[in-house]
Amino acid sequence: MPKLSVKSLMTSAAVVGSILVISGCASTGNVTPQYIPPSTYQTYDCSALSQEYQRIQSYINKESRSYSGLTTTGVGVGVSAGRWGISPNINIGVGKSTNNNARDAKLSRLFGERDAVIQSARMKQCAFAAKLKVYGES
Repeated sequence: MPKLSVKSLMTSAAVVGSILVISGCASTGNVTPQYIPPSTYQTYDCSALSQEYQRIQSYINKESRSYSGLTTTGVGVGVSAGRWGISPNINIGVGKSTNNNARDAKLSRLFGERDAVIQSARMKQCAFAAKLKVYGES
């Protein structure tokens, strides 16, 4: 069995760590809308509903663009001393970061508000809502 040096093990660990950081874990981006009752917008007329829809949609677009796609939270490469001598170690933290959870919660709320506006506009037979779909419609 060939003897591996600490330097070669550290180099290998650094390469593996770099690959993990570059690849990351991509989120599916599937966010379920939070329920917002359409009655929230019952006092709005068609013009106000259209403006509210555009406002919410611009927030959704802005929030969707802010997503980085990577959810790797850290890779650490080091050397530890223990009972059997000095050995290299690699610590990898991969998962969904808090920022993405907050982003998903915000998007869920915005999607719910958009659906409520669309449903309210349909009840008032607003022209702009004729071709819009709510979550779950095909």
